[in-house]
Amino acid sequence: MNIPEISAAEAASFIQDGEWIGVGGFGPAGSPKVITPAIAARARQLHEQGLPFKVNVVTGASIGATTDGELSLADAIDRRLPFSVNADLRRAFNSGRVRYTDLNLSDNATFLRQGLTGPVDWGIIEACDVQEVRGRIRIYLTAGIGIAPTICHMARKGVFIEINTWHSTRLIGMHDIYEIEAPWYRSPIRITQPVEMIGTPYIEVDPERIKGYVMTHCPDESRPMTPATEVTQRIGQHVADFLVDNIREGYINPRRLILQSGVGSGANAVLGALGECSEVPDFNIYTEVLQEEPLRLIREGRVVSASTGALTISPEHLQALYRDMAEFRGRLLLRPSEISNCPEIIARLGICSLNTAIEVDIYGHVNSTKILGTKMMNGVGGSCDFTCNAMLATFTCGSTTKDGKISSIVPFCSHVDHTEHYVDAVATEYGVADLRGKCAMDKARALVAIAHPDYRPLLNDYLRLAERYGGHTHHVLNAAFAMHDTYRRKGDMRLTDWSEYIKE
Repeated sequence: MNIPEISAAEAASFIQDGEWIGVGGFGPAGSPKVITPAIAARARQLHEQGLPFKVNVVTGASIGATTDGELSLADAIDRRLPFSVNADLRRAFNSGRVRYTDLNLSDNATFLRQGLTGPVDWGIIEACDVQEVRGRIRIYLTAGIGIAPTICHMARKGVFIEINTWHSTRLIGMHDIYEIEAPWYRSPIRITQPVEMIGTPYIEVDPERIKGYVMTHCPDESRPMTPATEVTQRIGQHVADFLVDNIREGYINPRRLILQSGVGSGANAVLGALGECSEVPDFNIYTEVLQEEPLRLIREGRVVSASTGALTISPEHLQALYRDMAEFRGRLLLRPSEISNCPEIIARLGICSLNTAIEVDIYGHVNSTKILGTKMMNGVGGSCDFTCNAMLATFTCGSTTKDGKISSIVPFCSHVDHTEHYVDAVATEYGVADLRGKCAMDKARALVAIAHPDYRPLLNDYLRLAERYGGHTHHVLNAAFAMHDTYRRKGDMRLTDWSEYIKE
């Protein structure tokens, strides 16, 4: 193979201040492990010399700590998109040190190809194997894809490949690499079943695009999921009952149940609870991230098949999957994020989506990104892709956070990512509010009914006071954010006194 082997430091030496780097992987799965820390070390060295050095980073979604964490701590990022869960980078977003663009994941690769993001100078990709076939290079990815295909084809100065021998080459054949055509008049994306293959199991590029490869042996950076809590178990049971009711009413075909689940321990636990409910039929998954509970359910036969953009599971679980890969062939497939999150496919398959909310207001708007309307948590990710196009779009959240000091059901969301028009249902540990077909005030009553008991009187008092003002949605604008303001001033939303905001 006529590609030079280089060190991580050599790769980092090519990258200059102000350039754009595209990073493969999705979440910590499949993200590079050694080149980005070398870029961070280069930034620190140049900063000590009084020289400027920052790069712009575009990824498939969140990415491992060796990228987001190391580069952020080295003050080496100017712009970042489209999503991140890293705590160090989050602080940089909220302090203004990093200019962050929150973006729907389905738009990410398209924006790159259209030039809306900016020119990609360098690509950094992790692979389990690289082969030269008939004068072309085939890159076989690892546990996550993201926008790796688009990066490989667009990086105008070159691509660096980390060949990570920690990942098994048994992964070969488990990827379906396909890029969406440019507008206009695109051909249909002909996926009609969750694990139907339409692309190739590798990325193919010209050898001259590869600047060099670095050999590594590093585990993925995913952590084990937090065990289910009583709250997440109750939410899971309520969602299971809700799905069963929809099946009984004929809204969902029991032989065609396809679920999507968001990211995090809560979402993982809810999906696990669904699998434990005997009344929920065996189901398929079409999602952006596959976590530990879905893999367990595949082994048990409860999940028939699963399409995902990444395997964000602990290193121990990932190695176990590699050992048993034959068991998953034909039942598990990894796709680029523009396919895992494609609105066309989501709508065609009739997916039931399950995503997590930070807060929901009494009329069904959902905030999934910002704390108290200002502090970025992670980003919208793929939740909007699925919510806007799913057959049944459900959000889940515990009724309170911060030991009961914050209610997840509020009069008005402090920030809106998902409008009431796309949110079909909301579940807390106190039940499910089915919002479909309801008028605004009926939605409000249904949502107050699943709020924490400590907050129901407060929310009902707000509705009673707001009703005097009339309108399709009843609000007292002076008091719409009173619960948020009370928490800011007093540290507990339960201390809200409407008389401070409303003069009856």
